[in-house]
Amino acid sequence: MSAFKSSWSFGASTLVKAALAATISIASLAVSAQTIVMSSTTSTEQSGLFSYLLPEFKKASGIDIKVVALGTGQALDMARRGDADVVFVHDQVAEEKFVAEGFGLKRLPVMYNDFVLIGPKADPLGTKGNDIAVALKKISATNGSFISRGDKSGTHAAELRFWKLADLADKKGSGYKECGCGMGPALNIAASSGAYVLADRGTWLNFKNRADLAVLVEGDKRLFNQYGVMVVNPARHPQVKLAEAQKFVDWVVSPAGQNAIAAYKIGGEQLFFPNAAR
Repeated sequence: MSAFKSSWSFGASTLVKAALAATISIASLAVSAQTIVMSSTTSTEQSGLFSYLLPEFKKASGIDIKVVALGTGQALDMARRGDADVVFVHDQVAEEKFVAEGFGLKRLPVMYNDFVLIGPKADPLGTKGNDIAVALKKISATNGSFISRGDKSGTHAAELRFWKLADLADKKGSGYKECGCGMGPALNIAASSGAYVLADRGTWLNFKNRADLAVLVEGDKRLFNQYGVMVVNPARHPQVKLAEAQKFVDWVVSPAGQNAIAAYKIGGEQLFFPNAAR
């Protein structure tokens, strides 16, 4: 009898453990299903926008988002490999190419801000104004110190467009240096060396280590900086969490998401301007 009890007890214990393991496994799968990966830019991360925006989305949906912040080119490459469910970046030409190649579903505009030229307050090269091409010509002519991100980001792509606009694509001057880094580190280098640098306004407003840097060129309509969002195409990568990713896209372009973007401010200044309904 005792042997039977012992055997039964052992069997019951095994069944309980198996049931518990199955429950944990199911729970883990449920948690996993409620978490998606977003490849995005350093500007959306370093501006502090996602720290404000994503908790709002989780409250509305119950879905967590893990952000991998890279330059836009790297963020798109990550999505091409199927390592992200959704992409939130700011290089419209590259985004449209990504969709045309079949890696992403429909691209939707989300918000905009602008690029600004940052440099020493004293502005020794006389760049201050509202014409980015004129400013870059002065930097080139004097071999002024200019820090480029050099990382195939949206900001880097914009910067190269502006040099080309000024007919200086191959004549940036000997003071031109590429750091191969994000927006925050590029600003840190400029702050420590008294250099000029192109930045998105959002990261600049959230940047604390300014030293004697200031905004020198702004207001040029060519400095417009548009952000877009896309779900990664599950036809290319079946592991993409389509339903959850689409929920984020639908939310961020909805009135609720657009209002949340507009509400994010630093020192009373709005960093991004929603324009999904344009």
